[in-house]
Amino acid sequence: MFSLSFGPEYIINAQNQNQTIVGPSLTDRDLRVELVARDFDFPTSIEFLGKDDFLLLEKNTGDIYRILNGNVTGPLIHIDVSQKDERGLLGIAILKNDNLNKDKTFVFLYYTLCTKDHSKSKSRDCGNYVYRYRFETENNTLTDPKLILSLPALPGPSHNGGVLELDKHKNLYVTVGDLQPTNFIQNQSVFNTKSQNFINGTAPDGRAGILRLTKDGKPIGHGIIGDKYPINLYFAYGIKNSFGISFDPLTGNLWDTENGPQFGDEINLVKPGFNSGWEKVQGIWKLNQTREKDGILSKSSKEVEFVNFNGKGKYSNPEFVWDKTVAPTALIFLDSDKLGKKYKNDIFVGSAKNGRIYDFNLKENRKSLSLPGNLTDLVLNKKDSSSKIIFGEGFGIITDLEVGPDGYLYVVSGFRKTDEGSVYRIIPNSN
Repeated sequence: MFSLSFGPEYIINAQNQNQTIVGPSLTDRDLRVELVARDFDFPTSIEFLGKDDFLLLEKNTGDIYRILNGNVTGPLIHIDVSQKDERGLLGIAILKNDNLNKDKTFVFLYYTLCTKDHSKSKSRDCGNYVYRYRFETENNTLTDPKLILSLPALPGPSHNGGVLELDKHKNLYVTVGDLQPTNFIQNQSVFNTKSQNFINGTAPDGRAGILRLTKDGKPIGHGIIGDKYPINLYFAYGIKNSFGISFDPLTGNLWDTENGPQFGDEINLVKPGFNSGWEKVQGIWKLNQTREKDGILSKSSKEVEFVNFNGKGKYSNPEFVWDKTVAPTALIFLDSDKLGKKYKNDIFVGSAKNGRIYDFNLKENRKSLSLPGNLTDLVLNKKDSSSKIIFGEGFGIITDLEVGPDGYLYVVSGFRKTDEGSVYRIIPNSN
């Protein structure tokens, strides 16, 4: 499990790790880490407006800052978000100016808002929301908020997802977790939907999937797995929680990371109608009714009954699995050779545990990963070495990875022990 407030097990791991690794380090001695900005309170995401110019979100404060040429301005806006556990100001995407609308830059924000204190009230007025703002570049203001997507946030407070990504057609993709606590709790059936592979579950309500919508919040066509709202928003389902999605610049295919419970973190190739298997399968394992391992899933997967929405949805095996969870977070394609040609168009994945960045090559068809040595079975077990896929470590809890307009890799992270959040840039030593 990964948590932005970071769940009990990762608070402990991050604190212990911070005591043993002092600052970020890279395995490639030809590269170095450069500090861009620091002293943020739990930064979750950044998005570039231009070269050396990006917006940054703080999870718990609900504040948004602009960092231009290393100078921090703001907050540009404050949003009164809920911050418990994984709730907060979570995701951002920017639709930049085009030739027809030179005066318009749209900023999409994903955040959680609960209007009642659940510890004192039985009222459950709590949701996740995607708003679209207009960004006024010259005076640094976000104006004209428009609600384009309203999502559940209960039972919570975990697994809200919150990553936003735009495709080449300017459609918006949104990750939403199952909104369930990691530890299994009985009598949660009211929140068990078909998008979580409960055969007799209720209709999908937006949770446990990757949703796709227009910049105005409308469905794309008739929908992939159904034609009624909100099922017609689902691009993929059966997802426990995802903190990372990105499009392959060469094929346009979508990939994601998925957090397991105490095992089975995944990297997936996400085709339209993709079913990741949760809560019937995680990683390579079948699950029992309390979400524990119940044997390895056979390649045919016929012994598990998935929800397939009349054949419109299809379960697919993950492309990579960590047996012991590392809490994968952001996923990005490095569509640049600024760090060296060997890294161009590789997948980079951040993590919470040990603050690691993983580097994955793809096979020629770019539908699967090219893995070294004992990882060719696509599963990283306790006996396996991960050294050949580790690009860096000691970054704390990585919450975002981005490729800047300058072609370099940017890392957003925080250290739970000090609550200090920073933005780093990875560049060649020759710079």
